[in-house]
Amino acid sequence: MTGPGKSTIQLIDLQAQRQRLEPGLSEAIQRVLDHGKFIMGPEIGELEAQLSAFCGARHAITCSSGTDALLMALMAQGVGKGDAVFVPAFSFAATAEVVVLAGATPFFVDVRRDTFNMCAVSLEAAIEAASAQGLNPAVLVPVDLFGQPADYRTLLPIAKAHDLFVLCDAAQSFGASLDGNRMGSFGDATAFSFFPAKPLGCYGDGGAVMTDDDDLADRMRSIRVHGKGTHKYDNVRVGLNARLDTIQAAILLEKLKIFEDEIEKRQAVAERYGGGLGVFLQTPAVIDGAVSAWAQYTILLEDRDEVAASLREQGVPTAVYYPMPLDKQTAYRDYPGSPGGTPNCDYLSQRVLSLPMHPYLTVADMEAWFVALRSTSVVQTNVAQ
Repeated sequence: MTGPGKSTIQLIDLQAQRQRLEPGLSEAIQRVLDHGKFIMGPEIGELEAQLSAFCGARHAITCSSGTDALLMALMAQGVGKGDAVFVPAFSFAATAEVVVLAGATPFFVDVRRDTFNMCAVSLEAAIEAASAQGLNPAVLVPVDLFGQPADYRTLLPIAKAHDLFVLCDAAQSFGASLDGNRMGSFGDATAFSFFPAKPLGCYGDGGAVMTDDDDLADRMRSIRVHGKGTHKYDNVRVGLNARLDTIQAAILLEKLKIFEDEIEKRQAVAERYGGGLGVFLQTPAVIDGAVSAWAQYTILLEDRDEVAASLREQGVPTAVYYPMPLDKQTAYRDYPGSPGGTPNCDYLSQRVLSLPMHPYLTVADMEAWFVALRSTSVVQTNVAQ
Protein backbone atom coordinates (compact mmCIF):
# COMPACT_ATOMS: atom_id res chain seq x y z
CA MET A 1 0.00 0.00 0.00
CA THR A 2 1.15 3.53 -0.71
CA GLY A 3 -0.98 5.37 1.84
CA PRO A 4 -4.45 6.95 2.06
CA GLY A 5 -5.68 8.40 -1.21
CA LYS A 6 -2.65 7.26 -3.14
CA SER A 7 -2.44 4.95 -6.15
CA THR A 8 -1.37 1.30 -5.86
CA ILE A 9 -0.28 1.00 -9.49
CA GLN A 10 2.62 -1.40 -10.11
CA LEU A 11 5.35 -0.70 -12.64
CA ILE A 12 5.21 -4.39 -13.63
CA ASP A 13 2.59 -6.57 -11.94
CA LEU A 14 3.87 -10.15 -11.78
CA GLN A 15 1.54 -11.06 -8.92
CA ALA A 16 -1.60 -10.38 -10.97
CA GLN A 17 -0.23 -12.67 -13.67
CA ARG A 18 0.63 -15.37 -11.10
CA GLN A 19 -2.90 -15.30 -9.71
CA ARG A 20 -4.28 -15.74 -13.21
CA LEU A 21 -2.04 -18.75 -13.87
CA GLU A 22 -2.82 -20.65 -10.66
CA PRO A 23 -3.28 -23.58 -10.09
CA GLY A 24 -1.56 -24.61 -13.33
CA LEU A 25 1.66 -22.89 -12.38
CA SER A 26 2.00 -24.75 -9.08
CA GLU A 27 1.11 -28.04 -10.76
CA ALA A 28 3.81 -27.49 -13.42
CA ILE A 29 6.44 -26.82 -10.76
CA GLN A 30 5.28 -29.85 -8.78
CA ARG A 31 5.70 -32.10 -11.83
CA VAL A 32 9.35 -31.08 -12.03
CA LEU A 33 9.81 -31.72 -8.32
CA ASP A 34 8.22 -35.15 -8.78
CA HIS A 35 10.31 -36.34 -11.74
CA GLY A 36 13.49 -34.80 -10.30
CA LYS A 37 15.16 -33.98 -13.62
CA PHE A 38 16.13 -30.45 -12.58
CA ILE A 39 18.75 -29.97 -15.32
CA MET A 40 17.76 -30.54 -18.98
CA GLY A 41 14.52 -32.25 -18.01
CA PRO A 42 11.72 -33.00 -20.51
CA GLU A 43 10.23 -29.51 -20.17
CA ILE A 44 13.34 -28.06 -21.85
CA GLY A 45 12.71 -29.87 -25.14
CA GLU A 46 9.00 -29.07 -25.00
CA LEU A 47 9.70 -25.40 -24.42
CA GLU A 48 12.25 -25.22 -27.23
CA ALA A 49 9.75 -26.76 -29.64
CA GLN A 50 7.07 -24.25 -28.66
CA LEU A 51 9.45 -21.28 -28.86
CA SER A 52 10.62 -22.37 -32.29
CA ALA A 53 7.05 -22.70 -33.56
CA PHE A 54 6.00 -19.38 -32.04
CA CYS A 55 8.85 -17.40 -33.59
CA GLY A 56 9.05 -19.21 -36.91
CA ALA A 57 12.68 -20.27 -36.43
CA ARG A 58 14.10 -23.72 -37.15
CA HIS A 59 16.02 -23.94 -33.89
CA ALA A 60 15.48 -22.65 -30.36
CA ILE A 61 18.31 -23.17 -27.87
CA THR A 62 17.33 -22.27 -24.33
CA CYS A 63 19.97 -21.00 -21.91
CA SER A 64 20.57 -19.44 -18.52
CA SER A 65 20.08 -15.75 -19.40
CA GLY A 66 19.69 -13.25 -22.22
CA THR A 67 23.33 -12.29 -21.71
CA ASP A 68 24.46 -15.89 -22.24
CA ALA A 69 22.19 -16.08 -25.29
CA LEU A 70 24.14 -13.22 -26.88
CA LEU A 71 27.51 -14.60 -25.79
CA MET A 72 26.78 -18.11 -27.04
CA ALA A 73 25.94 -16.79 -30.50
CA LEU A 74 29.12 -14.70 -30.70
CA MET A 75 31.26 -17.62 -29.51
CA ALA A 76 29.61 -20.00 -31.97
CA GLN A 77 30.31 -17.56 -34.79
CA GLY A 78 33.99 -17.42 -33.80
CA VAL A 79 33.99 -13.68 -33.12
CA GLY A 80 37.19 -12.48 -31.45
CA LYS A 81 40.23 -10.25 -31.46
CA GLY A 82 40.31 -7.68 -34.24
CA ASP A 83 36.59 -7.95 -34.98
CA ALA A 84 34.33 -4.91 -34.71
CA VAL A 85 30.84 -5.58 -33.38
CA PHE A 86 28.42 -2.70 -33.97
CA VAL A 87 26.10 -2.04 -31.03
CA PRO A 88 23.83 0.88 -30.10
CA ALA A 89 25.12 3.00 -27.24
CA PHE A 90 21.59 3.34 -25.84
CA SER A 91 21.05 -0.12 -24.43
CA PHE A 92 21.62 -2.28 -21.37
CA ALA A 93 25.23 -3.17 -20.54
CA ALA A 94 24.89 -6.79 -21.68
CA THR A 95 24.78 -5.71 -25.34
CA ALA A 96 28.39 -4.48 -25.18
CA GLU A 97 29.54 -6.70 -22.32
CA VAL A 98 29.30 -9.91 -24.33
CA VAL A 99 31.39 -8.41 -27.14
CA VAL A 100 34.26 -7.74 -24.75
CA LEU A 101 33.88 -11.18 -23.18
CA ALA A 102 34.17 -12.72 -26.65
CA GLY A 103 37.44 -10.84 -27.17
CA ALA A 104 36.11 -8.49 -29.86
CA THR A 105 35.70 -4.69 -29.95
CA PRO A 106 32.31 -3.06 -29.32
CA PHE A 107 31.85 -0.20 -31.79
CA PHE A 108 29.17 2.20 -30.63
CA VAL A 109 26.44 3.46 -32.94
CA ASP A 110 23.89 6.22 -32.38
CA VAL A 111 20.12 5.66 -32.26
CA ARG A 112 17.05 7.48 -33.53
CA ARG A 113 15.26 9.86 -31.18
CA ASP A 114 11.78 8.76 -32.25
CA THR A 115 12.09 4.96 -31.89
CA PHE A 116 15.17 4.70 -29.62
CA ASN A 117 16.57 2.06 -32.00
CA MET A 118 19.75 1.98 -34.09
CA CYS A 119 20.28 4.73 -36.68
CA ALA A 120 21.20 3.42 -40.15
CA VAL A 121 23.18 6.55 -41.05
CA SER A 122 25.31 6.25 -37.92
CA LEU A 123 25.84 2.55 -38.63
CA GLU A 124 27.15 3.22 -42.15
CA ALA A 125 29.60 5.77 -40.75
CA ALA A 126 30.68 3.39 -37.99
CA ILE A 127 31.44 0.58 -40.46
CA GLU A 128 33.62 2.89 -42.53
CA ALA A 129 35.40 4.18 -39.42
CA ALA A 130 36.04 0.66 -38.09
CA SER A 131 37.71 -0.36 -41.34
CA ALA A 132 39.83 2.81 -41.31
CA GLN A 133 40.99 1.90 -37.80
CA GLY A 134 42.17 -1.53 -38.94
CA LEU A 135 39.30 -3.49 -37.42
CA ASN A 136 37.36 -6.18 -39.26
CA PRO A 137 33.65 -5.26 -39.50
CA ALA A 138 32.18 -8.56 -38.38
CA VAL A 139 28.86 -8.38 -36.54
CA LEU A 140 25.81 -6.15 -36.31
CA VAL A 141 23.77 -6.28 -33.07
CA PRO A 142 20.51 -4.34 -33.49
CA VAL A 143 18.56 -3.95 -30.24
CA ASP A 144 14.76 -4.01 -30.15
CA LEU A 145 14.63 -1.46 -27.37
CA PHE A 146 11.61 -1.35 -25.07
CA GLY A 147 9.96 -4.11 -27.12
CA GLN A 148 9.84 -2.45 -30.54
CA PRO A 149 11.59 -4.14 -33.49
CA ALA A 150 14.58 -2.29 -34.85
CA ASP A 151 14.14 -1.08 -38.43
CA TYR A 152 15.42 -4.27 -40.06
CA ARG A 153 14.24 -3.03 -43.44
CA THR A 154 17.12 -0.54 -43.47
CA LEU A 155 19.64 -2.34 -41.24
CA LEU A 156 19.68 -5.77 -42.90
CA PRO A 157 20.62 -4.46 -46.38
CA ILE A 158 23.55 -2.58 -44.82
CA ALA A 159 24.67 -5.75 -43.05
CA LYS A 160 24.40 -7.74 -46.26
CA ALA A 161 26.40 -5.17 -48.22
CA HIS A 162 29.23 -5.41 -45.68
CA ASP A 163 28.95 -9.16 -45.05
CA LEU A 164 28.09 -8.72 -41.37
CA PHE A 165 26.74 -11.50 -39.20
CA VAL A 166 23.45 -10.20 -37.70
CA LEU A 167 22.73 -11.06 -34.07
CA CYS A 168 19.42 -9.50 -33.03
CA ASP A 169 19.31 -8.46 -29.39
CA ALA A 170 15.62 -9.10 -28.78
CA ALA A 171 15.95 -9.31 -25.01
CA GLN A 172 12.92 -7.03 -24.64
CA SER A 173 10.88 -7.94 -27.70
CA PHE A 174 9.64 -11.53 -27.49
CA GLY A 175 6.21 -11.45 -29.13
CA ALA A 176 6.89 -8.36 -31.25
CA SER A 177 6.69 -8.49 -35.04
CA LEU A 178 7.58 -6.60 -38.19
CA ASP A 179 5.64 -6.96 -41.43
CA GLY A 180 3.87 -10.00 -39.98
CA ASN A 181 7.09 -11.79 -39.01
CA ARG A 182 7.83 -12.34 -35.35
CA MET A 183 11.12 -11.54 -33.68
CA GLY A 184 13.29 -14.62 -33.86
CA SER A 185 12.97 -14.84 -37.63
CA PHE A 186 15.29 -11.94 -38.53
CA GLY A 187 19.04 -11.94 -39.00
CA ASP A 188 21.35 -14.92 -38.49
CA ALA A 189 20.45 -15.41 -34.83
CA THR A 190 18.20 -13.79 -32.25
CA ALA A 191 18.80 -13.64 -28.51
CA PHE A 192 15.90 -13.42 -26.05
CA SER A 193 15.83 -12.80 -22.31
CA PHE A 194 13.30 -14.38 -19.97
CA PHE A 195 14.23 -12.23 -16.98
CA PRO A 196 11.08 -11.92 -14.82
CA ALA A 197 10.24 -8.37 -15.93
CA LYS A 198 10.41 -9.16 -19.66
CA PRO A 199 7.21 -9.65 -21.72
CA LEU A 200 7.75 -13.42 -21.39
CA GLY A 201 9.58 -13.96 -18.13
CA CYS A 202 10.36 -16.85 -15.82
CA TYR A 203 10.97 -16.68 -12.05
CA GLY A 204 14.72 -16.26 -12.30
CA ASP A 205 17.18 -15.74 -15.11
CA GLY A 206 16.61 -17.41 -18.45
CA GLY A 207 17.09 -16.91 -22.18
CA ALA A 208 17.08 -18.49 -25.62
CA VAL A 209 18.69 -18.15 -29.04
CA MET A 210 16.78 -18.64 -32.31
CA THR A 211 18.40 -19.49 -35.63
CA ASP A 212 17.73 -21.24 -38.93
CA ASP A 213 21.40 -22.23 -39.27
CA ASP A 214 21.81 -25.93 -38.41
CA ASP A 215 25.57 -25.76 -37.83
CA LEU A 216 25.35 -22.60 -35.73
CA ALA A 217 22.63 -24.24 -33.61
CA ASP A 218 24.78 -27.33 -33.04
CA ARG A 219 27.72 -25.19 -31.94
CA MET A 220 25.55 -23.22 -29.53
CA ARG A 221 24.16 -26.42 -28.01
CA SER A 222 27.74 -27.55 -27.46
CA ILE A 223 28.79 -24.21 -25.96
CA ARG A 224 25.77 -24.27 -23.63
CA VAL A 225 27.22 -27.34 -21.88
CA HIS A 226 30.94 -26.54 -21.51
CA GLY A 227 31.67 -27.14 -25.19
CA LYS A 228 30.82 -30.83 -25.05
CA GLY A 229 31.12 -33.14 -28.02
CA THR A 230 29.55 -36.59 -28.18
CA HIS A 231 29.36 -36.69 -24.37
CA LYS A 232 30.08 -34.32 -21.51
CA TYR A 233 33.67 -35.50 -21.04
CA ASP A 234 34.54 -34.98 -24.71
CA ASN A 235 34.87 -31.19 -24.78
CA VAL A 236 35.55 -30.10 -28.35
CA ARG A 237 35.57 -26.34 -27.72
CA VAL A 238 35.65 -23.87 -24.87
CA GLY A 239 32.11 -23.38 -23.64
CA LEU A 240 29.90 -22.14 -20.82
CA ASN A 241 27.66 -23.50 -18.12
CA ALA A 242 24.58 -21.89 -19.63
CA ARG A 243 21.68 -24.33 -19.30
CA LEU A 244 18.14 -23.23 -18.41
CA ASP A 245 16.79 -24.85 -15.25
CA THR A 246 13.92 -27.27 -15.84
CA ILE A 247 11.66 -25.48 -13.34
CA GLN A 248 12.07 -22.25 -15.30
CA ALA A 249 11.09 -24.07 -18.49
CA ALA A 250 7.96 -25.39 -16.77
CA ILE A 251 7.04 -21.86 -15.70
CA LEU A 252 7.58 -20.49 -19.20
CA LEU A 253 5.39 -23.21 -20.70
CA GLU A 254 2.53 -22.11 -18.47
CA LYS A 255 3.08 -18.46 -19.33
CA LEU A 256 3.10 -19.21 -23.05
CA LYS A 257 -0.49 -20.41 -22.74
CA ILE A 258 -1.68 -16.85 -22.08
CA PHE A 259 1.10 -14.95 -23.82
CA GLU A 260 -0.69 -13.91 -27.00
CA ASP A 261 -3.59 -12.59 -24.94
CA GLU A 262 -1.11 -10.63 -22.81
CA ILE A 263 0.47 -9.08 -25.90
CA GLU A 264 -2.97 -7.92 -27.03
CA LYS A 265 -3.61 -6.45 -23.59
CA ARG A 266 -0.23 -4.66 -23.66
CA GLN A 267 -1.19 -3.18 -27.01
CA ALA A 268 -4.48 -1.96 -25.58
CA VAL A 269 -2.64 -0.32 -22.67
CA ALA A 270 -0.23 1.38 -25.10
CA GLU A 271 -3.15 2.67 -27.17
CA ARG A 272 -4.80 4.10 -24.06
CA TYR A 273 -1.54 5.79 -23.14
CA GLY A 274 -1.22 7.27 -26.61
CA GLY A 275 -4.79 8.55 -26.58
CA GLY A 276 -4.52 10.01 -23.10
CA LEU A 277 -0.99 11.43 -23.20
CA GLY A 278 -0.11 11.97 -26.85
CA VAL A 279 -1.80 15.36 -27.05
CA PHE A 280 0.66 16.93 -24.62
CA LEU A 281 3.69 14.62 -24.34
CA GLN A 282 6.10 12.91 -26.73
CA THR A 283 4.97 9.30 -26.67
CA PRO A 284 6.78 6.34 -28.32
CA ALA A 285 6.78 6.14 -32.12
CA VAL A 286 6.26 2.69 -33.64
CA ILE A 287 7.46 2.19 -37.21
CA ASP A 288 4.92 1.23 -39.87
CA GLY A 289 4.27 -2.49 -40.00
CA ALA A 290 5.63 -3.14 -36.51
CA VAL A 291 3.92 -4.49 -33.42
CA SER A 292 5.77 -3.76 -30.19
CA ALA A 293 5.85 -6.16 -27.24
CA TRP A 294 5.80 -3.06 -25.02
CA ALA A 295 8.37 -4.22 -22.51
CA GLN A 296 8.36 -0.59 -21.39
CA TYR A 297 6.28 2.45 -22.29
CA THR A 298 8.74 5.32 -22.45
CA ILE A 299 7.99 9.02 -22.88
CA LEU A 300 10.32 12.00 -23.27
CA LEU A 301 10.29 14.95 -20.87
CA GLU A 302 12.54 17.96 -20.53
CA ASP A 303 12.44 17.70 -16.74
CA ARG A 304 11.72 14.06 -16.12
CA ASP A 305 13.20 14.06 -12.60
CA GLU A 306 10.60 16.58 -11.39
CA VAL A 307 7.79 14.56 -12.97
CA ALA A 308 9.11 11.28 -11.55
CA ALA A 309 9.38 12.77 -8.06
CA SER A 310 5.85 14.19 -8.22
CA LEU A 311 4.41 10.89 -9.40
CA ARG A 312 6.28 8.98 -6.72
CA GLU A 313 4.66 11.19 -4.11
CA GLN A 314 1.27 10.15 -5.52
CA GLY A 315 2.14 6.45 -5.50
CA VAL A 316 2.82 6.07 -9.23
CA PRO A 317 6.14 4.31 -9.96
CA THR A 318 8.41 5.17 -12.89
CA ALA A 319 11.87 4.10 -14.06
CA VAL A 320 14.69 5.46 -16.21
CA TYR A 321 16.11 3.16 -18.90
CA TYR A 322 18.89 4.35 -19.32
CA PRO A 323 20.38 7.34 -17.46
CA MET A 324 23.80 6.97 -19.11
CA PRO A 325 24.69 5.70 -22.61
CA LEU A 326 27.12 2.78 -22.75
CA ASP A 327 29.87 4.78 -24.43
CA LYS A 328 29.91 7.17 -21.43
CA GLN A 329 30.14 4.44 -18.80
CA THR A 330 33.49 3.71 -17.15
CA ALA A 331 33.87 0.19 -18.50
CA TYR A 332 33.18 1.15 -22.12
CA ARG A 333 34.14 4.79 -22.65
CA ASP A 334 37.51 3.93 -24.21
CA TYR A 335 35.97 1.83 -26.99
CA PRO A 336 35.45 3.39 -30.44
CA GLY A 337 32.26 4.74 -31.89
CA SER A 338 30.65 6.28 -34.94
CA PRO A 339 32.23 9.57 -36.12
CA GLY A 340 30.44 12.47 -34.47
CA GLY A 341 29.66 10.41 -31.39
CA THR A 342 26.20 9.43 -30.20
CA PRO A 343 24.32 12.71 -29.62
CA ASN A 344 20.88 11.14 -29.79
CA CYS A 345 21.84 8.66 -27.07
CA ASP A 346 23.00 11.58 -24.91
CA TYR A 347 19.74 13.44 -25.60
CA LEU A 348 17.54 10.48 -24.71
CA SER A 349 19.41 9.54 -21.56
CA GLN A 350 18.49 12.91 -20.06
CA ARG A 351 14.78 12.74 -20.99
CA VAL A 352 13.43 9.17 -21.03
CA LEU A 353 10.92 8.11 -18.40
CA SER A 354 9.24 4.71 -18.40
CA LEU A 355 5.70 4.45 -17.10
CA PRO A 356 3.82 1.50 -15.60
CA MET A 357 3.34 -1.12 -18.33
CA HIS A 358 1.87 -4.61 -17.99
CA PRO A 359 -1.21 -6.49 -19.25
CA TYR A 360 -3.12 -6.03 -16.00
CA LEU A 361 -3.34 -2.24 -15.92
CA THR A 362 -7.04 -1.38 -15.74
CA VAL A 363 -8.76 1.63 -17.25
CA ALA A 364 -9.31 2.90 -13.69
CA ASP A 365 -5.58 2.51 -12.95
CA MET A 366 -4.70 4.50 -16.02
CA GLU A 367 -7.23 7.26 -15.40
CA ALA A 368 -5.75 7.73 -11.93
CA TRP A 369 -2.30 7.80 -13.52
CA PHE A 370 -3.32 10.40 -16.11
CA VAL A 371 -4.71 12.64 -13.37
CA ALA A 372 -1.47 12.28 -11.44
CA LEU A 373 0.65 13.10 -14.47
CA ARG A 374 -1.42 16.09 -15.55
CA SER A 375 -1.10 17.57 -12.08
CA THR A 376 2.68 17.97 -12.42
CA SER A 377 3.93 21.48 -13.16
CA VAL A 378 6.11 20.29 -16.04
CA VAL A 379 3.16 18.81 -17.93
CA GLN A 380 1.00 21.83 -17.20
CA THR A 381 3.74 24.01 -18.69
CA ASN A 382 3.87 21.76 -21.77
CA VAL A 383 0.11 22.05 -22.22
CA ALA A 384 0.25 25.84 -21.88
CA GLN A 385 2.86 25.98 -24.64
